[in-house]
Amino acid sequence: MRLSKRTPQLNAGSMADIAFLLLIFFLVTATISSDEGINRKLATPCPPNEDCNLASNNRNILRIIINNDDNIMLGEDVVLLENIKYEIKTFIDNNGDNTCSYCNGKQAPHASDNPREAIIALQHGKQTSYKRYIAVQNELTKAYHELRLQYCMKVLDKTYNQLNETDLKQIKEAYPFRVSEAETK
Repeated sequence: MRLSKRTPQLNAGSMADIAFLLLIFFLVTATISSDEGINRKLATPCPPNEDCNLASNNRNILRIIINNDDNIMLGEDVVLLENIKYEIKTFIDNNGDNTCSYCNGKQAPHASDNPREAIIALQHGKQTSYKRYIAVQNELTKAYHELRLQYCMKVLDKTYNQLNETDLKQIKEAYPFRVSEAETK
């Protein structure tokens, strides 16, 4: 009897199928992280042949500056991150011109005329950390959220879950989110 010196052949036809199935399995089960950002509505660009300079009273602009050392400044004063929300709420809800029937402000001369006129001018240095910038943005969002929630309870006499589209529009008109990151003069 003769012995063959040939090695047996493996059928590699199904190997490609198995590799393909493993690839599909890992693509389906793997989680792909998605980048998230800050949900903000950007200002519309200025139409050609129109003057788009901001004609606002200086009193209605709250300047928040985050310098290169991550210090937060309101005007010329350095403030703590924990105090930003209170300062923003006090500025926006001031009722300086006495036209706001729902405002709780004390009509301070250094704060805004009313919430519809209030503008938050946020600026940051080139070396400002992203973490500090986001922390200030979060405090800004919290301030507006609390003011809108207060309006919801006081004026509309509803909880946030009971609101309809008309109510939400009314709240956004009462406390419009007006934040500018353009350089102010």
